[in-house]
Amino acid sequence: MADGMDRRGFAKRVVAASAAGVVGLSLEERALLAAGADSPPSPVASGAKMPTGRIGSATISRLICGGNLLNGFAHARDLIYVSELIRQYFTDEKIMDTWQRCEEQGVNAMISTVDCPYAGGNDPTLRVLNRYRKERGGRIQWLAQCEPSTTDLTGDAARAIDNGAVAAILQGERGDRWVRENRLDLIEKFITYVKQRHVPVGVACHSIDVPIALEAAGLGVDLYMKTLHHENYWSNMPNEPRREVIENGRDNYWSLDPATTIEVMADIQKPWIAFKVLAAGAIPPASGFDYAFKGGADFICVGMFDWQVGEDAQVARAMIDKHRRRGRAWCA
Repeated sequence: MADGMDRRGFAKRVVAASAAGVVGLSLEERALLAAGADSPPSPVASGAKMPTGRIGSATISRLICGGNLLNGFAHARDLIYVSELIRQYFTDEKIMDTWQRCEEQGVNAMISTVDCPYAGGNDPTLRVLNRYRKERGGRIQWLAQCEPSTTDLTGDAARAIDNGAVAAILQGERGDRWVRENRLDLIEKFITYVKQRHVPVGVACHSIDVPIALEAAGLGVDLYMKTLHHENYWSNMPNEPRREVIENGRDNYWSLDPATTIEVMADIQKPWIAFKVLAAGAIPPASGFDYAFKGGADFICVGMFDWQVGEDAQVARAMIDKHRRRGRAWCA
């Protein structure tokens, strides 16, 4: 274990922590304590409120549960085992536990895929969502992340809407690529289909060029998902990795120019869901949420383990209240 602590030393700290309410333990140690306890941890307090906004006819919590972790996708950087580790953790039961904790904290929506091509035909979202609704009476709302191909632009959206999705959002990599390749016709066909189904339609992206192009073309997007986070992290890292990303034409993949994002989105009065607000876990929630809401995001999409939900919800409520008055008016 870290800090030279052996198992016996950790056990002694666990005993002491049990009497002291786990005060003083690191985040990792508290997670281990909860995971290894003979009885489950105390349930998250129910009935908590979360500020909301409107997307179409749906009332959506301003903190939204992300789907990448639930699907076993993690920005593992150079740790090759992380994605598989997360897949092992997020069993069907654990996914439902996470959604249930979200609802107990007022987080009433999640964004996840329909049939992610990288899941090998085993995308858990729809299967587990139907179980959650049936077995636990879950009411969490699904904003579907759709990954169409040039030969099937509507299949994902149709399946999502048929299964109760309250919005359909074009996946970010496709939004970036199709704008970069000047294939706005593909995006327009996706938008047209979703609108015909009377469901709000969104486009996700990493590049700020996407909302600029779509607004100029007047394609009638109802909402945007756009990355936003500050760059005050990993200050000891060399500049080469970021420079390489920019030179390869993938500008703003991680929100490399947040100031431009904030400036552009200030003039777009449509609901904006910010994602990657914690830079894949490199930024603490208080810092990342504060920056995103201050910068104009109406909602934030955050991947959360079940044991993170309570704290993230508490931080989100505080930061939303802090920025009730800000430069960009709250949409939705």
